[in-house]
Amino acid sequence: MTEKKREEEPIVDRRAASRMGGDDAPGEAAVEETPVEAEDIETLKGRLEEEKSKAESYLANWQRAAADYQNLKRRAEKEREEYGRLATAALVINILPLLDDLERALQSVDIRLAGLTWVDGIRLIYRKFQAVLEVAGVSEIKAEGETFDPNLHEAVMYGEGEEGKVVSEVQKGYRLGDRVIRPAMVVVGKKAEGAEGEKPEAGEGNPAG
Repeated sequence: MTEKKREEEPIVDRRAASRMGGDDAPGEAAVEETPVEAEDIETLKGRLEEEKSKAESYLANWQRAAADYQNLKRRAEKEREEYGRLATAALVINILPLLDDLERALQSVDIRLAGLTWVDGIRLIYRKFQAVLEVAGVSEIKAEGETFDPNLHEAVMYGEGEEGKVVSEVQKGYRLGDRVIRPAMVVVGKKAEGAEGEKPEAGEGNPAG
């Protein structure tokens, strides 16, 4: 037994030494670290700033693109609305002469014919035209008794009456919403001294002047 122990002891020592040597090797390697130079840190900071600048540029471009899209969308909607108004205005302008004819026809009907069926039919058609125009947003321009407004009225002559006031209406004017599609043709009041029946000069801004 003694000889066996002596033979085994060197083997145990070598294994222990081997284990200790193996344990020390990784420890030494772990302790050794490659130092980070200041230049590398500055390079990383520079790259970070560069990427940050790119991100901000991409965000700004995206925001501009989104704003441009919204502006384009609003502009397209406005143009579509404008086209609709223009189409309605064109239709109304074509209907107004028919309305004028019906109005003149009713005004010229003899009182003895006022109760006849065909006269009532014409009056009903006239009212239907008026109703259709009202639904489309068309309204009459007030004229008689109003102060002359060159934006709403077109003076065709002067007449005896209060100066600067509309004495009578020759043809009705109409608006589509806030837009004048046909000014009212009117007779404007002026002092009586030789002014009655006198037609205003072309381009005269204010008949009352």
